[in-house]
Amino acid sequence: MLLFEWSASKAYADSLLIAVASNFSVTAQEIAEQFSAVAGHDVRISAASTGHLFVQIENGAPYDVLLAADVRRPQLIESSGLGVRGSRHTYAIGRLVLWSRDPEIRGQDCLRQLDNLGRARLAIANPEFAPYGTAARQMLQRLKLWDRVQSRLVIGENIAQTLQFVASGNARFGLIAMSQIDDVRLPAAACSWHVPPDLHQPIEQQAIILKRATNNTAASDFLKFLTGDAGRAIIVRHGYLVPGRDG
Repeated sequence: MLLFEWSASKAYADSLLIAVASNFSVTAQEIAEQFSAVAGHDVRISAASTGHLFVQIENGAPYDVLLAADVRRPQLIESSGLGVRGSRHTYAIGRLVLWSRDPEIRGQDCLRQLDNLGRARLAIANPEFAPYGTAARQMLQRLKLWDRVQSRLVIGENIAQTLQFVASGNARFGLIAMSQIDDVRLPAAACSWHVPPDLHQPIEQQAIILKRATNNTAASDFLKFLTGDAGRAIIVRHGYLVPGRDG
């Protein structure tokens, strides 16, 4: 049935350049590959922090679709006329994890060890550009740890670089996306703690079609696939929540 529904698009295959928040890049690549196989469209992914992608779009970067890691930037794109009005919607809800590979704390309480950070380092994404960094700062503030750890922070440009800092051992702890911890290339976790969602504002991730793709049917086809059963299954498998489903 799915092949039949998309068969009409194959005859009019378009290319797509999708701007993707760093936390969602692996998931987006898998979705893009499945979409291309079914719909026949050529899809390319460009990943960076949502803040940097937003600046690029404001400066005329030739993206067709934005998969952001927040709501604010897609809203600004829609209201400024840089996006297609009515195409903006939530496609995933992210989750934050405190993670460490340090064998010295293997099997210990990750949060308690963070509370006793000492001279060790904590990696977070840049709160000014990356929504996962904003959530990390909110979580630390609500636990009254922010003032204590500020001098020991290692700031990643985006959540992907944040993971590199902690996976390499340059930081003992990292506040990273749950979607990242299943990467087979990661060293074994010494400890991890899934951050309760009430410790930060929801990491609601929204998509929007950009103005240059107003008449590109591949863009609207991709968003339909993203929020359809096949796309949602991939999103959930990579550690996200999706609208309309419980944890």
